[in-house]
Amino acid sequence: MKKRIFVTATNTDIGKTYTTLLLLKEFASRGLRVGAIKLIETGVVDIAVDAELLLDSLKELNPVFVDMKREDIVPITYTKAAAPYIASQRKALDLLKLHSAIEKLEKLCDVLIIEGAGGLLVPIDDKYMMIDMIKEFEASALLVSHCSLGCINDTLLSEYILKEKNIEFFTVFNCKDSDSDFEDVSEPYFTQTREKVFKTSSDIDTICDVLYNS
Repeated sequence: MKKRIFVTATNTDIGKTYTTLLLLKEFASRGLRVGAIKLIETGVVDIAVDAELLLDSLKELNPVFVDMKREDIVPITYTKAAAPYIASQRKALDLLKLHSAIEKLEKLCDVLIIEGAGGLLVPIDDKYMMIDMIKEFEASALLVSHCSLGCINDTLLSEYILKEKNIEFFTVFNCKDSDSDFEDVSEPYFTQTREKVFKTSSDIDTICDVLYNS
C-alpha cells in the first residue's frame, strides 16, 4: 500500500481542497508521483468544482492522470449542498466503490491524498461519519483548522474526537486574508500549549515531512 494521507477539517469551507493542492505541489516537487481523491462532493449541479481543481492540478503534476475523468477523482457526488446523509436521502454508502477508486488511483502514484467532506462528524449514512473513513482507508490524518474567532474551541473539539477514536493526526491552520487578528486573538493560546503552530501558507514543507514519515 502506498502512502495515504486523509485531509479533514474542523468544519466545511475551512480549506481542505486548498491544503490538498499545496500538498500535491510540494510532494511533486520532491520527485514523488502524486494522486488525489475527494471521496464525496455535494452541491454538484453542473460541475464538481473541487473535482475540477484537483484533476487540473494532477494533470499538471503527474502526467499519467491526463486521461482521468472527474468521476475518477470524486467517485460520489450529490446535487444538494448538504451533509451526505441528507444529500443522498439516507442512501447507504457504497464503500466498495470508494475502495475501487482508491486502488485504481494508487497504482499511479507514490502518495495519495484523500480529501474528506465537511468536518469529522459529518454523517454519511446511518452507519458512517466522515471520521470513520480515516481508519477505513488506513490513512494518516491531517486536521485543517481555521484562524478566525472560535478556532480554539473548534480545533480542540476536533482533536478530542480524533484522540477518542485513537486516530493519530497532525494539526495545521489555514489562515485567510481576513484572519489578520489570529496572532493577537487565538494564536497565543496555541503557542503556549503546543511546540509549534503550523500554517499551510508557510510550513507546507515541514507538514509534508511529518505526514510522509508518520
